[in-house]
Amino acid sequence: MTELTDLTAVRLLDGYRKGEWSPVEATRAALERAEAIQPEVNAFVRLTAEDALERARESEERWRRGEPRGLIDGVPVTVKDILLQRGAPTLRGSKAVDPAAGRWDEDAPSVARLREHGAVFLGKTTTPEYGWKGVTDSPLSGVTRNPHDPSRTAGGSSGGSAAAVALGAGPLSLGTDGGGSVRIPASFCGIFALKPTYGRVPLYPASAFGTLAHVGPMTRDAADAALLMDVIGHPDSRDWSALAPPPGSYTEGLAGGVRGLRVAYSPSLGGQVAVQPAVARAVRRAVERLAELGAYVTETDPDLTDPVEAFHTLWFSGAARVTQHLGPPQRELLDPGLREICARGARYSALDYLAAVDVRMDLGRRMGRFHDTYDLLVTPTLPLTAFEAGAEVPKGSGHRRWTGWTPFTYPFNMTQQPAASVPVGADGDGLPIGLQLVAARHRDDLVLRAAHALYEAGAAFAGRPTPSGS
Repeated sequence: MTELTDLTAVRLLDGYRKGEWSPVEATRAALERAEAIQPEVNAFVRLTAEDALERARESEERWRRGEPRGLIDGVPVTVKDILLQRGAPTLRGSKAVDPAAGRWDEDAPSVARLREHGAVFLGKTTTPEYGWKGVTDSPLSGVTRNPHDPSRTAGGSSGGSAAAVALGAGPLSLGTDGGGSVRIPASFCGIFALKPTYGRVPLYPASAFGTLAHVGPMTRDAADAALLMDVIGHPDSRDWSALAPPPGSYTEGLAGGVRGLRVAYSPSLGGQVAVQPAVARAVRRAVERLAELGAYVTETDPDLTDPVEAFHTLWFSGAARVTQHLGPPQRELLDPGLREICARGARYSALDYLAAVDVRMDLGRRMGRFHDTYDLLVTPTLPLTAFEAGAEVPKGSGHRRWTGWTPFTYPFNMTQQPAASVPVGADGDGLPIGLQLVAARHRDDLVLRAAHALYEAGAAFAGRPTPSGS
C-alpha cells in the first residue's frame, strides 16, 4: 500500500487527478505523522488539525467536481513560525511575543499565495528566537531534533520545517533564510531547499535583517520546489522590493538538464574551509555525476574573502533592531545568545553599517564577474554533518557563533544570489550531506534545473529517516 506521507506534492496531485487518494486522506496521514514525530523531534509550535481537515474536505469537493483551485489544491503544507498566517499568532520562538497583543488577521505574501492555491495548512514549525541562529532551539519551544538521529541538531533556523518535510508531515514547507536558514537544516535533514534570488518571493512585514532575509521552499525534491516557486514567486504590493513576475514556469524549465552548462566546483573556497572527508567525498561524487550528464566542470574558486565580520555587522544590527522595543523584563526572557548579539549590534555606528554594505557590494561585484564565466558554482552546503542538539556550535570546534561552521552559506545572502542545498548522500553514521548550487541573481531556474538533473540521475538522495511512533 502507498504511504501517502512518503509522496512528493507532485505525486499527491497526480493521485488526486486519477482518484487514487483524496486530500482528506493525505491530510489525515500527514497529521498522524506530525503527531507521532512531535514528542521526539519537536518540529511544531502548533498543529491545526480541525482547520486542516475542513480545508481538505473543501479541496476534496473541488477535485470531485474537476475544479481544483490552483496548483497545489489539497496539498498539506507547513509554515515556519516567522511568517504571518491568518488566524493564529506568530510567536517567532519568543516568550517576549504576547499572543494576545496582535490581531493575527493577515497572511504573509507567500502564505497568502498558498491559501489562494488551495493548500492545506497543517501547522506552524519551530524556529530559534526571531530566527537568529543556525540551529533550532528557543526559550519558547525547546530543542528541535534531527530526524535521522534525535541526539543531533536539525539545523536552523528553519529546523522545524526541515524535520517535518523529512519525516513526511507534509511535503511542502515555507522557511526563511538570512544566512543559510533553509539550506543548513536541509543539509542536516536530507531534504531539498532553495534560497531564491532576493525579491523573488515577497516578504511582509519587512525583516529587521533587511535584504539578507529571503523566503524559500523546503521540499522533498527539486520538482516540488519548482512547483512551490510557481505558486509563491510572484510580486505582492506590500513588498516594495519584490521582483516582477518570472518569465516562465519553473516547473516547465526543469527539463533542460545540465548539458553544456559551465560549472565551477569549489571544494573548500580556495582552502579557506576545513571540510569533513565524508562530506568532501559525497560532494565530489555528485559533481562527477554532473560532468557525466554533460556539464563542463572546472575545479576553481570564486574571488571571495570571508565576509563574516561584515555579515555580523548587518546581522547583529538587525537583531538589535528587532528587539529594540522590548523592556528590561522582556529582555530577560530572551535566549542569552540573542541578548549577547543584540548588545553588540546596538554598539555599531551608522558608519560601521555602511562599511559592511561596502563589503557586500564588492562581494556582489566579484560574484557577478564570476558568473560571466560560470553558470553555476558548486560547493558543499556545510563542511560537516549534524552535531549535538541544543548547542549553537559543535563541541570542541573553537567557534563562538554559528557563522563559524556555515562559511558556505551566508556569503550568498550578502550577494542575494539563488542558492540551494541538495542531499547527495550520508556519512558513516547515516547523517545526511548537502551539496550547494549557486547561480547568478535571477537565475533560480538554473539552480532548480541542475538540482532536478541530480535527482533524475539518482545522485540526489539521503536515507529516509524512520519516524518514531509510526
